[in-house]
Order: sequence, then structure tokens, then C-alpha cells
Amino acid sequence: NFQTNILTELKNWKLNLIQHHELQMRQEKEKHAASVKELQNEVENLKELLHTYEISISRKDEVITNLTQTLEKQKDRVELMRTFTLWKIQHVKARQEEYAIRMADKHFQIVLMKKVWAAWRSLNEERWKDKVARACQLRAADVCVQLTNDYEARIAELTATLEQTKAEILRLRSERDQYEDTMKKAFMRGVCALNLEAMTMFQSK
Repeated sequence: NFQTNILTELKNWKLNLIQHHELQMRQEKEKHAASVKELQNEVENLKELLHTYEISISRKDEVITNLTQTLEKQKDRVELMRTFTLWKIQHVKARQEEYAIRMADKHFQIVLMKKVWAAWRSLNEERWKDKVARACQLRAADVCVQLTNDYEARIAELTATLEQTKAEILRLRSERDQYEDTMKKAFMRGVCALNLEAMTMFQSK
């Protein structure tokens, strides 16, 4: 009976040990399955996150490409405006020089005419000398005054045109600088928005 009790007790221990072992194995399998499932979920989440990052990077590249093209177009436009403005200034200067040459020719002709008139007048009768001299002087003075007024008015007009052109150049440069600053700020805002979106996704995970 003692031996039977001992054998029975040993069998009970063996059964308990086997049951305990099977319970532990079952728990370990459940833990393993839960861990595998969790890892699979994490892999799926990481795949989704990677896909989101790829979309974000492609959008970022597209934005950079658009900004680059816009900056190139703006640069070409500014270059064309600068070339046109320089041409306009040169044209105004050429017109000023042409007008100055015409005025100089007129003045030379007037001086020559005065000399010819003086020579012809010296050959005239003595009694007409003073009268003709006064008339010629008055006429020459009127012509000189008129030419001087015309020349000054033309110079003032050309000067105003030149100042207006310079102001237009300054305005275009200011618009270009402002546009470049705006594009830089927009680009920085886009980059900051992408960084904030990435940080938010990391924090949410």
C-alpha cells in the first residue's frame, strides 16, 4: 500500500507537472502569437507611414520644382525688364544727344547768319547802320531766347522721362526682392509644415 501510494503520488506529480508544462507552453504560444500579431500590426503601420512619407516627399519635390520654375521665369522677366529699361535709357540719351546736336547746328547757323548779316550790313549805307543793327540784335535775341526756351523745355522733358524710367527700375527691383522674399518664406513655411506633420505622426505612433 505504501509503494502504491508513492507510485500514485508520483503519477499525480507527473500529471501535474505535465499539465503545468502544457499550460506554460500554451501561455507562451499565446504570448508568441500576440507578439507576432503586434509586430505585424507595427509593420503594417510602418508601411503606411512609409507610403505617407513617399507621398509627402513627392509633393515636396513637386513644390520645389514649381518654385524653381517660377523663380526662373521671374528671373527671365526681370532680365527682360532690365534689358528693356537699359535700351529705353540709351534711346532717351540718343534722342537728347540728337536734339543737342540739332540745337548746336541751329545756333551755329544763327551765328553764321549773324556774321553774314553783319558783313552785309557793313556794306550798306551808313544811315541805315544803326537801325539795321538794332533790328538784327532784337531779332537775334528773340531767336536765341526762343531756342533757349525750347532747348530747356526739351531737356526738362527728357530729364523727367529719365527720372520716371529710373523710378520704374527701382520699382521693378523692389518688386523682384519682395517676390523673392515671399517665395523664400513660402518655401520655408512648406518645409516647416512638412516637419511638423512628420513630428505629429511620430508622436501619434
